Amino acid sequence: MHLVNPSARAFGVAVITPRWLYVLAAATGTTWGDPIIVDETLEHIDLNTIAAGDVVGIGIHTGNALRGYEVGRAARERGAWVVYGGIHATLFPEEMHEVGGAHAVVKGDGDQVWSQVVRDCLAGNPQRVYEGGRIPAGEFSQARWDLMPKGRYMWASVQTVRGCPKHCSFCSVWRTDGQEPRQRGVDAVIAEIVELRRMGFRFIALADDNFYPVTYEDLAMAARRSDKTRLHELEALRAERFELMERLSQLPSDTVCFTQITMEAAEDTSFLDAMKRARILGALVGVESVSEAGLKDVYKGFNLAGEELVARLKTFRRHGVHVLGSFIFGLPSDTPDSFRATVALAERADLAFAQFVLLTPFPGTIDFEKWASAENKKGTSVDGVPVTTHWLIPESRRPKLFTPHPSMSLERIREGAQGAWDEFYSWGSVWRRSSVVKSIKSRVAFMLISKLYRQMYANTGIATDSARVNRSQKWARLMASAAKPLFTGRPMPDLQVPAPTNRPVSVAQSA
Repeated sequence: MHLVNPSARAFGVAVITPRWLYVLAAATGTTWGDPIIVDETLEHIDLNTIAAGDVVGIGIHTGNALRGYEVGRAARERGAWVVYGGIHATLFPEEMHEVGGAHAVVKGDGDQVWSQVVRDCLAGNPQRVYEGGRIPAGEFSQARWDLMPKGRYMWASVQTVRGCPKHCSFCSVWRTDGQEPRQRGVDAVIAEIVELRRMGFRFIALADDNFYPVTYEDLAMAARRSDKTRLHELEALRAERFELMERLSQLPSDTVCFTQITMEAAEDTSFLDAMKRARILGALVGVESVSEAGLKDVYKGFNLAGEELVARLKTFRRHGVHVLGSFIFGLPSDTPDSFRATVALAERADLAFAQFVLLTPFPGTIDFEKWASAENKKGTSVDGVPVTTHWLIPESRRPKLFTPHPSMSLERIREGAQGAWDEFYSWGSVWRRSSVVKSIKSRVAFMLISKLYRQMYANTGIATDSARVNRSQKWARLMASAAKPLFTGRPMPDLQVPAPTNRPVSVAQSA
């Protein structure tokens, strides 16, 4: 049994554990022995370890599909059974067979169906497609963290909820994972985090689609209904969030969590205060655009713009939650001034980190459907590959932007985005932001992780110069090795799971 997380680039050390690998390792069971875990963000797979009759499970998203297909075809040539899963496989199951050499494809959640897939492969009779569906939160598999290689990851990852009630045009999560939040029980989440803390992980990424699944607006809308069933369901979900944060607050004081959340959480200061007590001290927030027109471009009218946006983002900081703001460049409403304006706003809003991504039509999104419908009529291709399957184009030949802009060239947008990364992550800017932590060790860690983040996600994703990409990969490997010891905690093998308290948990519904 092999489980492979494909990646075109290996960095030796990774920031966050690819959780799905260890969840599927648990779902495999022990009938056939422990699976061999291969995370190519660490080191590339050694194909000599694959023999005829083996089962090779490959999890792919759109960004690593091409590399995943290379691994799959090579494994099939060696006589192995090849199975694909993940978001991209859910969206394009036939592509796995046509391009990736698949014997079988799993759509949806793999937690429950995976052991049957393995059983069928080893019996020589796999189905072409398996429907994993969207399983209830109570059936999520616990990860097999005992199979994780030691000393290779800075942060561990734990999932508390799947699904997001929003419908952003650039995101596929609400379509693949659903808009109804599937929230794991508090006991299961805490037990898993304690297991990781025993191993020495003190930084935990809560790998959720949206850690804040119930907003004030959701509650208000449900309260207006004559039937209060939905209101009671939402109140229960909200109460469980507060219970989870209360339990997290009882873990060792050096434990730090990071999550992903929507901007609306800033309206809910009682929630932010609970996050701080739980030491959920960082959150990725999808800002997307600093203008009202840009927010309309991506169906994100629930966000604010301009100085109202600055004030909203500062609310996170005032309540002890540091924000990684995510911005999109290449929107129709963008102008040549958008790049500097975005960086300036990010700095005024006291963001700890920021990412600047190019507008990309990813499968499963509204943006992709609109773009592909128009592009199919044009028939644009690169080396014979339709641009509407851009993930199949070799990266060196792949366009960086796909939609003509009404006022800027695509190269101007790419350069502007690269400039935003360079400006926000200059040594001087990073040093100023590092003041959010006090000790010298913490400031060094902040600077290293900032520069590492830039190297891994800016030059390698936006630059067109292959030499610059290669230099970035080299520097990323060096910085990752230097940064890892700064994030490692003392193992606590005797740490106990904190018991529920009898203290009342505040779930106030007004800011």
